[in-house]
Amino acid sequence: MLAKGQHSLVHSTTASPIPSAKARCLLPSRPLDAKYFLYTPSAPTTPETRLPSSSRLASRRLRSRLVTGLGGRGAAAGPCPCPSTVGSGMAQAVVPAMQCRVGVKAAAGRVWSAGRTRTGRGGASPGFKVMAVSTGSTGVVPRLEQLLNMDTTPYTDKVIAEYIWVGGSGIDIRSKSRTISKPVEDPSELPKWNYDGSSTGQAPGEDSEVILYPQAIFKDPFRGGNNVLVICDTYTPQGEPLPTNKRHRAAQIFSDPKVAEQVPWFGIEQEYTLLQKDVNWPLGWPVGGFPGPQGPYYCAVGADKSFGRDISDAHYKACLYAGINISGTNGEVMPGQWEYQVGPSVGIEAGDHIWISRYILERITEQAGVVLTLDPKPIQGDWNGAGCHTNYSTKTMREDGGFEEIKRAILNLSLRHDLHISAYGEGNERRLTGKHETASIGTFSWGVANRGCSIRVGRDTEAKGKGYLEDRRPASNMDPYIVTGLLAETTILWQPSLEAEALAAKKLALKV
Repeated sequence: MLAKGQHSLVHSTTASPIPSAKARCLLPSRPLDAKYFLYTPSAPTTPETRLPSSSRLASRRLRSRLVTGLGGRGAAAGPCPCPSTVGSGMAQAVVPAMQCRVGVKAAAGRVWSAGRTRTGRGGASPGFKVMAVSTGSTGVVPRLEQLLNMDTTPYTDKVIAEYIWVGGSGIDIRSKSRTISKPVEDPSELPKWNYDGSSTGQAPGEDSEVILYPQAIFKDPFRGGNNVLVICDTYTPQGEPLPTNKRHRAAQIFSDPKVAEQVPWFGIEQEYTLLQKDVNWPLGWPVGGFPGPQGPYYCAVGADKSFGRDISDAHYKACLYAGINISGTNGEVMPGQWEYQVGPSVGIEAGDHIWISRYILERITEQAGVVLTLDPKPIQGDWNGAGCHTNYSTKTMREDGGFEEIKRAILNLSLRHDLHISAYGEGNERRLTGKHETASIGTFSWGVANRGCSIRVGRDTEAKGKGYLEDRRPASNMDPYIVTGLLAETTILWQPSLEAEALAAKKLALKV
């Protein structure tokens, strides 16, 4: 016979309720399929609830497998999710990990744990308790956190390098991991690698090998230690850049002596929208419905106005840790939409930093169970879209008298408006409507402090006679390698005819 309050392990060969007449089921609300139960009888046990003596050793082994972690007073799970409850006594079901949290807090404040062990002279350690999370959450079992957070530095010189590249759509991010024999400080220390391009839409099945060239490295905020994130671009085995490799052309532009001499700076404002998983509806919005009109959400605080701040803050810190030149963040006009800024960055570095920051944001939203979208107009109607405004300057623009160079750059941009629009992101026509702080997609315009123009010049730049311009046309899903490369090419390398320049100057009322 078991003393009152003592735990026993009972094996059930069917999906029947817990044997005790006074027991609470802790299983999720679905057919009961667990085979083993731990319970605390509130009355003397009967032969039906007593574990056969021949199975005691097996029960101890089973207990050690199913129940882990030290439990103590004060830690308990939430109420039983099962639709029906048998009795009111304290019982616990040991179920497979990923199904539920085990540990019920009694009315008097006592914590009922899944087992007890002796610790020497009459002492008893706190009971064990199961710590597993619901399948509906992130999918990470807390018992794995110790391994996920483990610092391997004291035990090995080897590090993990996460190779990251842009997939076949031009906006999807792919990655895979490999072990490197020692810490690295420069991408030249990393080997090239390959992957199956037929599975990413970048190569045919009969010749599927694509080669990854490491180009930039960042500290890994997820694994910590000496582990690194590696930005790569993609090539055929013969060394030719893939059509989706936009970094290659941008690197050629920024390595041109004329461009390098101008030290082009970029500050990129990446907007994004957070969606509720499975329903693809903005975070904080009622499913199938709409929040109040825009106005109270921009840079707002409060549970009824700001949705997703933890994701934004986690991303901010992760980027700082990684070495990304992130300069700020804020909530946007549409609820559930956020923005972060990267820069000033020089040349090709701007594209590298945006892509790695997007990768980190994807990983964080993955862990949070939230969907990230860079769609430029995720919700139709009277709601702001999502852009990727790009602030740009050259050395000449930043020097005294630089406003004249800014106006000359605006002329060149007006003459290549169609080319830039075609390369500034998919679906941008849904965003550039002339409303919601945008210019019409078919018309080029510029203005001082005017957010309804294609190119905006700040009041400070006008007052000082030098500074930068803001290209407000790029969509949130733009490729930063394309946008930054085109801006440098159009304003530094490309030379229009005098006649075209004169006509454009007259049209835009610019005196250059």
